[in-house]
Amino acid sequence: MHCKPPFTPAERERLTAAVASFPRFCILVAGDLMLDNFIWGEVSRISPEAPVPVVEVTEEVPLLGGAANVVNNIVHLGGRVAVTGSIGSDPAGVELRRLLEQRFIQTDGLVTEDGRPTTVKTRVIAHSQQVVRFDRELSVPLSGAASEQMLRYVRERLPHSHAVIVSDYAKGVVTRVFMDALRSLVAGRGIPVIVDPKVQHREIYRGVTMITPNHHEASRMTGIPIHRDNGSLDEAGRRLLDDLQCETVLITRGKHGMSLFSRGKPRTDIPTVARRVFDVTGAGDTVIATLSLGIASGLSAFEAARLANIAAGIVVGEVGTAAASSEQLQAALADC
Repeated sequence: MHCKPPFTPAERERLTAAVASFPRFCILVAGDLMLDNFIWGEVSRISPEAPVPVVEVTEEVPLLGGAANVVNNIVHLGGRVAVTGSIGSDPAGVELRRLLEQRFIQTDGLVTEDGRPTTVKTRVIAHSQQVVRFDRELSVPLSGAASEQMLRYVRERLPHSHAVIVSDYAKGVVTRVFMDALRSLVAGRGIPVIVDPKVQHREIYRGVTMITPNHHEASRMTGIPIHRDNGSLDEAGRRLLDDLQCETVLITRGKHGMSLFSRGKPRTDIPTVARRVFDVTGAGDTVIATLSLGIASGLSAFEAARLANIAAGIVVGEVGTAAASSEQLQAALADC
């Protein structure tokens, strides 16, 4: 195991130059698009009908969620993006499309399937604390026609893309058929495929460039309980590398930072830089967006992971689905 100390001036300069170069690179994002609805309010009493708080609503804010939040992060970081996924022919789908277009993100890769709702996650927050979350979704696999429409978009955009992100929230978009076709499309192109995985889809990620599970997901994907000891973490990371035949595995570990596993190298731990943690919502989206732009810009997996760790430290200090900007990332780098 190797734990990297703070940045040297040369390392900081290299990462700073990489962030400045992000506008040159386009990331293709495929996955489960969502609308994150935040209801903000205050609690001053308990309901007389049941022992639950009464939230007096003060504001309701729709935000991009799931794979759409990955897209949002890429744009905030200065990168270019192409996106494909499924939305419903419903008001939530109209709103999700509007939010993307508001950020000047092209929506021609969005697929509308009749009878399938847009995934919506609604969070009620009072006094900076999440009170409850309720979801509207349908998690059955996309139809063959809808999946093929997505793959046609991928074929069109790959020649203009520098990396592919698969943002899998297990809502039916990322299937074995889709992943098999994606692997065939990127074969021989030298384009990295980076996956934010779901446990139940473990086998379909075989052969991708990198996966980014959190420590709970890594434990469930390998059947190895990950404790505070280095041995269980090492065993889980190495098993994922071997079983999935990917080049690198980045396990995010919350307040303990990240651990990077690469073939033929010792595990590298990256301590967290977060000074405060208000909300981890969307932090994984920030990590994979920053990772992909970093790798596209020529950084090594380790360098890109250190950059992603800094970006994650920015967004967990904010409540709600947040995104780190290139300016924030540059400022945070200067302080490291």
